[in-house]
Amino acid sequence: MTTKEKAIKFISSLFAFLGILAVTVLIKAQTPASGPVLKLTATSDNVSSAGETIKLNLNKWSTDAERDQFVAAWNLTAAGNARGGGGGARGGGTGRGGNGAARGAAAAAPASADAAPDLPPDPDAVPVPAAAPARGGGGGGRGGRGGGAGNNAAAVTPAASLLTALQNGPVNGYLWTSEVTGYAIRYAYKLPLPNGGQRIILATDRRLGASNSTWKPASAATPTDYEFTVMEFRLGPKGDGEGKASLTGKVIVDAASKSLALDGYDMLPIVFKTIKPQ
Repeated sequence: MTTKEKAIKFISSLFAFLGILAVTVLIKAQTPASGPVLKLTATSDNVSSAGETIKLNLNKWSTDAERDQFVAAWNLTAAGNARGGGGGARGGGTGRGGNGAARGAAAAAPASADAAPDLPPDPDAVPVPAAAPARGGGGGGRGGRGGGAGNNAAAVTPAASLLTALQNGPVNGYLWTSEVTGYAIRYAYKLPLPNGGQRIILATDRRLGASNSTWKPASAATPTDYEFTVMEFRLGPKGDGEGKASLTGKVIVDAASKSLALDGYDMLPIVFKTIKPQ
């Protein structure tokens, strides 16, 4: 093989190599990043299980649209938030045979399509009792015009509305404690802090310690009656910090961030201490 032929062969091989390299770089650039967007550990504090190791794995953040949906649920402005009562529930017209009450029974909320398969149902979930059969016959069934079954229905509260929205929301990650099952994080929203850190707001559709007493507040503060948990973490530039929860804190809509948040964060007891990134 002559020197010229060797040179041509070398140049051809070089171009082939560069072509393969360019394709490989392009494929990697177009491949979405995998793995969690945030991993943290913390230690529980100011609860009956103080000292436990807590792990948080987030796979994605909530979008602004999802944030707005949860806020609308809390504000009772989401579609389908009925306030109960009203003259619409007529008890089935004249009440003949009692079929109207059966038709007016509310359907149970559908289970979330994103529910994690590895998390069993909440053992403390209370089944919805079946509607009592209407007493048939006569004009007595006309009670629905004024003070019938429709007016006896409890008005939807912000907490109940938000719970339903969380139960049907996406799964963004999990919070793991010493309990057998973890908590599905349905809302995960981050905001910048002036010091270069992050303010992270999380929500799960279960109350921490709902099936046991490990998360009973140890402080003198009055516990809330929420069946969900909203958590707020304040992290420094290096990712370490502290967090608090709605175990004793009221939930509000923060006007600046337009997100769910904890009212009076600075006054609440620390529930997650020694938060560290992983």
